[in-house]
Amino acid sequence: MTATTQRVHKGRVTPQQTIKDMLILTKRNLMRIIRMPQLLIFATVQPVMFLLLFTFVFGGAIAGPFGDYIDFLIPGILVNTVVFGATNTATGLTEDLAAGVIDRFRSLPMARSAVLAGRTLADFVRSIAVNTLMILVGLLIGFRPATVQGLLAGLLLALFFGYSMSWVFAVIGLVGRTPEAAQSASFLLVFPFVFASSVFVPVETMPSWLQVFAENQPVSVIATTVRGLTLGVEALPSGKTLTGMVLLSIVWIVGIFAVAAPLGVRYYRRIFS
Repeated sequence: MTATTQRVHKGRVTPQQTIKDMLILTKRNLMRIIRMPQLLIFATVQPVMFLLLFTFVFGGAIAGPFGDYIDFLIPGILVNTVVFGATNTATGLTEDLAAGVIDRFRSLPMARSAVLAGRTLADFVRSIAVNTLMILVGLLIGFRPATVQGLLAGLLLALFFGYSMSWVFAVIGLVGRTPEAAQSASFLLVFPFVFASSVFVPVETMPSWLQVFAENQPVSVIATTVRGLTLGVEALPSGKTLTGMVLLSIVWIVGIFAVAAPLGVRYYRRIFS
């Protein structure tokens, strides 16, 4: 029995092989975006529309002068973009399921976890490109971060939050099994958390019964922290410290990943064992 056959039957995959498989599948998913650039175009149209719509249509009514609101909005848009971008993990997995690609992966001597890791890493790279575009558009229409270092720190925090959420949507994709079901389930989860948050408006403007949820849910925590990193501590709500918000954000990111990633891999193995 050859080493490859042994690896398939016994399911023994070395860490080095797992990383190699993960990178190969990440490249495969990125190449699909390059060969179908409309996927990247559609992924950028929505956040740009949100940015321009809320800035020029709602900005004056929501937060006063144009310049003030664009500074408030951009950190929230970065978080909004990675959350909506993470839903592509669910639809991408279900498209591969429907096309029989996952079945072909099962027949190969490869790490099963690499299928999900490759998908989420590819979406992470795409989020980098899309959020970079959001920052450039924001700078063109008046966004002025306090420091470059703070902006980069806020961007990284948003990106890692989006990566942890990709694993949540990986689970949703495996449960939904079809692109339509996965997309519907993803939006049902995304909309309450994004719009009942501090992404677009201060939590203080919401009804008191909603503020308890809006202030403490993860999207608001990350958006508020990104805003503090990007604009400075004066952008934080009263009683909040930047160190405390950063630590709370890291807890949310690590906690979501620690639950969703093993659950996704376990569910994947259970379905395709």
